[in-house]
Amino acid sequence: MTNFWNSDSVWLFRHRPTAIIAAIVAVLIIGSAAAAPWIAIANPYDLSTFNLMDGLLPPLWQSGGQAQFVLGTDDQGRDMVSAILYGARLSLIIGLSAMAIAAVLGVGLGMSAGYFGGWLDTIVMRIADIQLALPAILTALLIDGIARGVLEQETHQSLRVVVLITAIALSLWVNFARTARASVLVERNKEYVQAAEMMGQHPVRIMSRHILPNILGPLLVIMTVDLASAILLEATLSFLGIGLPADSPSLGTLIRIGMQFLFSGEWWILWVPTLFLVMLVVAINLLGDFLREVFNPRLRR
Repeated sequence: MTNFWNSDSVWLFRHRPTAIIAAIVAVLIIGSAAAAPWIAIANPYDLSTFNLMDGLLPPLWQSGGQAQFVLGTDDQGRDMVSAILYGARLSLIIGLSAMAIAAVLGVGLGMSAGYFGGWLDTIVMRIADIQLALPAILTALLIDGIARGVLEQETHQSLRVVVLITAIALSLWVNFARTARASVLVERNKEYVQAAEMMGQHPVRIMSRHILPNILGPLLVIMTVDLASAILLEATLSFLGIGLPADSPSLGTLIRIGMQFLFSGEWWILWVPTLFLVMLVVAINLLGDFLREVFNPRLRR
């Protein structure tokens, strides 16, 4: 434990105010979202917990605000704090799930392509090159459109979260694959890998037990960056009306609903969830920059 607190990473973290602030913001937001059922004053999914007569109440500091609703209410009388906490919870679940699937798929394909080479490497990298030519949002829209065409409407509605997670994951696996492949090509000819091969170990064991632990650094950086990208993709798709429906208040859905009140004076319905989303994404990206600096000493200033 003493060695941990005296390590270079901890020293660097303690001397990076932006990393400290980003970590505090990320922990507060993620912790609050995870504890939403216990700290929110109402469940925005439960119609019996809000009153239409409380609709469009301004934040506490404005005239007409109520102490019960610190950040005001939306047009249906839902507490904005509760809606944002539940919305962030749903956005984080989707983002983390999509990032995890993308990591497993991308790292598996990338390591296999780098280790075995040949036709497998050619196929995986050409698919990655083609996908890189398209923005991630277009890939997600394409996959969602295919799901809408293949599945019946009722089935698609019931599997909307699964389809959204799959669409986002399949649009983000390329970064993991390219990073894993490049790292494996560096490690492939090192002595510890050659020793494991001479001992007759299975290639899957060599990649998972020997190579993977040595390439985790750059992959962790990609994980943080892609987590932020996944959350933004979900918000974008929900904002466009393609992601989650209005009765599932993710951050993107809340922003889409708030756009209807942009010019009517109820600014908080749009700007509060927007600022919350911006703080979450910026904090995660700043932590990703810090991890990149930790694993690449040449970037340190």
